[in-house]
Amino acid sequence: MIRAVFFDVDFTLIYPGPTFQAEGYRRACLAMDIEIDPARFDHATAASSFILDEVEEQIYNHDLFVHYTASIIEHMGGRGPKVVQVARQIYEQWAVNHHFEMYDDAAPVLQGLQERGLKVGVISNSHRSLDAFREHFSLTGLIHFSVSSAQHGYMKPHRSIFEAALERAGVAAAESMMVGDSLKHDVEGALKAGMQAVLLRRSGEVPADLPADLRVIRSLSELPDLL
Repeated sequence: MIRAVFFDVDFTLIYPGPTFQAEGYRRACLAMDIEIDPARFDHATAASSFILDEVEEQIYNHDLFVHYTASIIEHMGGRGPKVVQVARQIYEQWAVNHHFEMYDDAAPVLQGLQERGLKVGVISNSHRSLDAFREHFSLTGLIHFSVSSAQHGYMKPHRSIFEAALERAGVAAAESMMVGDSLKHDVEGALKAGMQAVLLRRSGEVPADLPADLRVIRSLSELPDLL
């Protein structure tokens, strides 16, 4: 029986606004006299994803995310010594809640879990204050526990961050479920910690090589039926 459900935050409960889209990058770079091509944004983010996915030690490091952001800028054509400076500014803005919007299905599902008597938590690979996140999006009464990698020290999929969340919730791994959009960080990390896991793919695009028994949803509204 599931007693606790944990959620990833970014791209699971909330999504970035214009500041972190192609035009936002263009404006930030233009302020530093760096020219980039906004049309290359999607390619740039895809080409830079390995920086976060292939971290061996999984220790939270601010410079790792600055490097990732600088790589996006460079793949969009940005050059020069100020690229890292712009990347650091963009990274710092990632912690500001008003740059994000909450998915329409998030609050109703969290409310439903609360009404069913389930414990709810969030586990995030972010430097954003999760207390501020809950307050900004009026989720204080719906999210009971939180662990951020910036405070914990290790990032998902490191086993210890999931174990820290389980300890705060006071539940066993087998009694918990992790829900997130990242196969490696959220799903594989949770499974290795002994938790159940659900992959959220809002785009509907699902890799062909997924394990046959892995549960995949396209909206959080599909989650209650799995519990």
